[in-house]
Amino acid sequence: MPTLLVRVPVRLLSALPALFGVLALTFVLMRVLPGDPAGLMASPSASETELATIRARLGLDRTIAEQFVLYLGQLARGDLGMSTTSGQPVLSDLAERLPASLELVALSFLLAAGISLALGIAAALRPNSALDHVARLVCTAGVSIPTFVSGLLLVYVFYYLLGWAPDPTGRIDVFAIQPPDVTGFLLVDSLLARDGAAFGSALSQLILPATTLCLFVLAPLTRITRASMLSVLESDYVRTAESLGLGRFKIVVVYALTNALLPVLTISGTVISSMLGASVLVEKVFAWPGIASYAVDAIMASDFAPVQGFVLLMATLYVVVNLTIDLLYGLIDPRVSLS
Repeated sequence: MPTLLVRVPVRLLSALPALFGVLALTFVLMRVLPGDPAGLMASPSASETELATIRARLGLDRTIAEQFVLYLGQLARGDLGMSTTSGQPVLSDLAERLPASLELVALSFLLAAGISLALGIAAALRPNSALDHVARLVCTAGVSIPTFVSGLLLVYVFYYLLGWAPDPTGRIDVFAIQPPDVTGFLLVDSLLARDGAAFGSALSQLILPATTLCLFVLAPLTRITRASMLSVLESDYVRTAESLGLGRFKIVVVYALTNALLPVLTISGTVISSMLGASVLVEKVFAWPGIASYAVDAIMASDFAPVQGFVLLMATLYVVVNLTIDLLYGLIDPRVSLS
């Protein structure tokens, strides 16, 4: 445990250069891309003098290096800047919207992990069977169809044709009473408030976007689970366990699956990170008020501060996710060290 307490801060500190690089690259890119925030903020009839005044107020009349140094000073004080679109501090906007994105990604990943483990294990136990081919078909369809297409298809079938799903207009039905904001996660807050109606409404709004995001990552998780299980099932210790007459369930679940989980866990970090990026289109299709749609709106308005804050937050989440994966290695296989 003491070694762990030392290595975790070391890993976090070692990620700082990468975070700085991402931040610097984003900062420069946002300023060299076409678009004038002052022109978007000013009225169409604004004069050059008024535009120059707005640029000076935003600090855009300085060199990029000077602007970056000033931005780093703001970051050191915990200030991510102001959003010219919402008129609010970027930190407040991100804190308000982050739970919506995390709730969507978390449920999508749990759904994908459950389905992919079941499909991957079943396909490995019966290779080249009809079930194996079905798993391949589902995975191919999921990874080849863009998320905005699969999302629109799900909306068309389950909302428009069948009427089983609620309208894709946010996190909770417009006629439902939102539970008191405690964590920002509607499912958790409704459980804390013991509000079954709000929980049901929030869950029903979440199902279609979570399914869309789940389909996007189902293929890599299922394929790696199948390949890893096939490799483990052909190992000597599994054959030894079978020759000793151990039960099939015990061999598959206790011995084979436990050892097959490490590659699945490795790719899970990449999968979660890709889900955070892919949620941009999903949030737009389902009018989901998360940080991805917030960043897209900021890009369209040449609003620099929210984009920089979003990228910094995503990079930080990526570091935290991968560190968590490293820690889970030790729980699954104690022989694996953090180094």
